[in-house]
Amino acid sequence: MAGIYTLPIMVAPEPLSMLELATASQNARYKAMISEGLDGSDFLHNGTGEFYLSPSEIVFKGTLTPGPDYQLYLSKKFVENEEQFMQHKNSMINIAEVKRFDGFIKQVPNQLDIDEYTTIVIWCEAFEEFITAAKYKG
Repeated sequence: MAGIYTLPIMVAPEPLSMLELATASQNARYKAMISEGLDGSDFLHNGTGEFYLSPSEIVFKGTLTPGPDYQLYLSKKFVENEEQFMQHKNSMINIAEVKRFDGFIKQVPNQLDIDEYTTIVIWCEAFEEFITAAKYKG
């Protein structure tokens, strides 16, 4: 029996307001837009929108296709598919779990310097699937 996996949609937290996202993004040092046509993205695994990074927060304004076990990583290298992600995963830092698919705010861990990284990656740990990425520096 074919079907669509909907559990992540059913258990997702309430969406943040546009005001919350706008306020949080005001102190951004970097802005990164998700490019269309990333090699590892497809109709079930993708995102559209923009990331805003400050030394204390990462804000996402946009949408992600819902899925389980999404993780937000910072990478020193731009990656756009599963193979590249796995090749560089050991040098990336896992920032937070992503449970909202229509915008989120995540705290940057203390002592982490976002200037040492160049790219934000959304990755599905459960299925080892690349979702999307955006380069914010370099």
